[in-house]
Amino acid sequence: MDDCVFCAIVAGRAPAHRLLEDEHTVSFLNIAPATTGHALVVPRRHADGLWDLEDDEHAQVARAASRVARLLRVALDPAGLNLVHATGTAAWQSVFHFHTHVMPRYRADELQLMWQSAPAPEADLAALRDRVLRHGF
Repeated sequence: MDDCVFCAIVAGRAPAHRLLEDEHTVSFLNIAPATTGHALVVPRRHADGLWDLEDDEHAQVARAASRVARLLRVALDPAGLNLVHATGTAAWQSVFHFHTHVMPRYRADELQLMWQSAPAPEADLAALRDRVLRHGF
């Protein structure tokens, strides 16, 4: 897509600090990192979000994210790591080219849990499971 910044990065028309790439994916450092080493992994083919990605493309991004995570672990020795993805504006997606954030975590970083949760009633979970599985494929 002509107006997609990640497509421009993949095509080499926009600058990026690339880490790893292969025939299916490109990974690069985030220009507005949440933590030191915060990287993105994108498929070479444009897909707005997860619902637009083929299963094999998602698997390729997942494999690349795992490789980037190992690279960052060796280079930066973080205390942990988050993989984060968002599809749709309701999930805070801001760049509409599928991407996975690979975020090294450090004991002193200031990132917070993005949700608060409490246990759901068993009956609610059972009803929800049944509703979802009625639409299985």
